[in-house]
Amino acid sequence: QVQVVESGGELVQAGASLRLSCAASGRTGSVYAMGWFRQAPGKEREFVARIDWSGGNPVYADSVKGRFTISRDNAKSTFYLQMNSLRPEDTAIYYCAADRTPTHYTYYAARNSGSYDYWGQGTQVTVSS
Repeated sequence: QVQVVESGGELVQAGASLRLSCAASGRTGSVYAMGWFRQAPGKEREFVARIDWSGGNPVYADSVKGRFTISRDNAKSTFYLQMNSLRPEDTAIYYCAADRTPTHYTYYAARNSGSYDYWGQGTQVTVSS
């Protein structure tokens, strides 16, 4: 089993920056990649970003390119989502997830929530106008 815990969500003003953290524990030796997803009320869960367990090959949704950065702490099994220039449409519950399958690097698979095996509880990000 892999445990995933997100933190860092807050209420912020439009244009602000926020950094989310994702701590992974348990059998992390089986994890190939970590991803961030978000879900707004009444909307489907959408892909935000993905990164290899090692910290390489970051990919982003078009909606966040240039504003968000995914990274990992080299000393710990902790991943981050640095969010800059936040907009009201970024308001959502943000989830961190672990992918144990090494072949999910196609455009579709990397962005599909079904590719991920373990999920955190979510952390609320609210961006006021």
